[in-house]
Amino acid sequence: MRRVFLCALLLLPAAAFAGKWTAADFPLRVHIFEHNGYSHYRYQNLDAVDGEGRANLYENGMPRGFDFGYRCVDRLRNSIGYETYMARWKKTGRVLEILLPQLGGKPGAMESCELHVTMKDTAYFKHNGLINEESQQQFKDWMVKHQYDPEQGLNEPVKPEPQPAQGAAPSQPAPAPQAGAPGQQ
Repeated sequence: MRRVFLCALLLLPAAAFAGKWTAADFPLRVHIFEHNGYSHYRYQNLDAVDGEGRANLYENGMPRGFDFGYRCVDRLRNSIGYETYMARWKKTGRVLEILLPQLGGKPGAMESCELHVTMKDTAYFKHNGLINEESQQQFKDWMVKHQYDPEQGLNEPVKPEPQPAQGAAPSQPAPAPQAGAPGQQ
């Protein structure tokens, strides 16, 4: 009995660290607009990075801005374009944990980082290189119009079809190409 217990105890850490995180564990998405960071070194090796920044959280289909402070073992990076980081609450409304891809690591290798947050009643957006705020509902309306919802895998906004001017006849579909036209197989 004692031998079985010791074997189980030795296998536990291996099982705990194999597949450390799964996407299902991190259902929320975070878009980091800006941050600053201060690197701390120990014996010429990066020990930790801390700083503060601004981001949006996508939770239950709604966007919500927040300001945050952090201390991570690796450098934090701003989101490029519309990309988001996988996230989950560690302490609801106060601490978010996000997953950061390990640079130079194996494909899919991740490190976690805690963001200590102050939630806002608005959402952030970037226009002409500047960070602005608008109501959550305005941002949500934009998300619906552009079919953007990172929680559902809709990670790139779609340009909406132009609406015809009031009183104008709807546009007619283009005539079907004739057989044998250039570019047609």
